[in-house]
Amino acid sequence: MKINSIKITDFRNIENLSCEFDDVNIIWGENAQGKTNLIEAIYLFTGAKSFRGARDKELVKFGSEFARLQTEFEAGGRQQNAEIRIKGKREASLNGIKKKSVAALGDEIKAVIFSPVHLSMIKDGPLERRRFIDGALCQLKSGYKNLLKEYNRALVQRNNLLRDLIKNPEMESLLYIWNTNLAHIGAKIVYQRFRYIEAIMPFVKEIYSGISSGTEEIDIKYIGAVDSICEVAEIEKNIMQQLDENKVQDLQNKTTSVGAHRDDIDILINGKSARKFGSQGQQRSSVLALKLAEAALLEQMTGEKPIALLDDVMSELDEKRQDYILNRIKGLQVFVTCCDKEQILRLKDGKTIHIENGKLRM
Repeated sequence: MKINSIKITDFRNIENLSCEFDDVNIIWGENAQGKTNLIEAIYLFTGAKSFRGARDKELVKFGSEFARLQTEFEAGGRQQNAEIRIKGKREASLNGIKKKSVAALGDEIKAVIFSPVHLSMIKDGPLERRRFIDGALCQLKSGYKNLLKEYNRALVQRNNLLRDLIKNPEMESLLYIWNTNLAHIGAKIVYQRFRYIEAIMPFVKEIYSGISSGTEEIDIKYIGAVDSICEVAEIEKNIMQQLDENKVQDLQNKTTSVGAHRDDIDILINGKSARKFGSQGQQRSSVLALKLAEAALLEQMTGEKPIALLDDVMSELDEKRQDYILNRIKGLQVFVTCCDKEQILRLKDGKTIHIENGKLRM
């Protein structure tokens, strides 16, 4: 797919902006001028919420009643158009037909996004790493989101029971029921996560090798009830065993200490944990490789190429890694933001877009 153009009215600090795009688009300018706002506007057409965690009302330019985003794009082998109107909440239309929800745009427009906030995938706790895998699986597997909802409901019920057992110890027999439910659903989630890692790893390795000029090797290790992929029944058996072994601890802490909600992945560079031992450049390169690999797998499984939105990706990367981003990402429409004008001089083919105070500058 490809975004051909966008029109923005009263969005963030952008009052009026109209722009056409190429296959590679470098959006440059000083900080706080509107580069990320442009990336964010494009991303909203995937039907997702702001990747910056903003509420809808915060997206409307101060002093304006509403914001309007319009785009013309190619997807599904045809020219299409979409519009998002933000006034209190978001409303969307596709090819002139109003949609029940903005999320419906995600069926036509798909994107992967890298921004500095995604470095938390490496730097922070396991929650962000689980979110990466679960978010990717939600785009690929129609029933995965419901599986997560079922699991979270079962987890809440088990944790509620752990708290109630202090006053009602006679209810302890119910713990086995929730253990069984949690292990059964959790095993399906863990299995899908393993399958996703297995599918994405060839792309991750190839892309990271390109970014690092072949001098470094990346790997991913899953940390949970099992340490390698096996049948769902075997995973379920292991989770049940660990829930039983941790029963006393869970009763004391009134929370569930093992399961799919506690699992983690470790990203390794040359066999060492990127979180513990990786440089800033290696950590950034690792997340970028995962994001671009996500796009490659999405294309392989859906037949549609997503767009790649790379916000402030060039920071802390050496010239060779920057060159890979500017000139060697093939097959995807790419949007890259940067502050340094010198970086865009290395762009061999594509379009440069200068943003200043929410306006295009020639």
